[in-house]
Amino acid sequence: MEEQAYFYGTGRRKTAVARVKIMPGRGTIVINGVPYEELLSRTELRQMVIKPLVVTETLSKYNVVVKTEGGGIAGQAGAISHGIARALVKANPDNRLKLKRNGLLTRDPRAKERKKAGLRKARKAPQYTKR
Repeated sequence: MEEQAYFYGTGRRKTAVARVKIMPGRGTIVINGVPYEELLSRTELRQMVIKPLVVTETLSKYNVVVKTEGGGIAGQAGAISHGIARALVKANPDNRLKLKRNGLLTRDPRAKERKKAGLRKARKAPQYTKR
């Protein structure tokens, strides 16, 4: 079977979407044309992004190119992590069990709840006074 140039995965979190391509390489991660160290200043977010690569022990085996949009920086980091995990499963189906055990293939369903009529926010009601 012929080797594919890259493996693709789509990750989502809240309103953020990340389109991830992984290809054999030395381990560089580029997000929207910028190295991920420059884009993600918080250590937790950097760790979140590389976690699928660390779990599968492929950190220095693949170069990662990401296009991401929507949401905030934390939502985008979660989406990137999800996308990398999905791409790693396509690259090597043996990775699936490791990633699943670490909860990296599960789409986080939490999102902002919509505002309801008669309330100030999704659940916050106006202050009640008896008279």
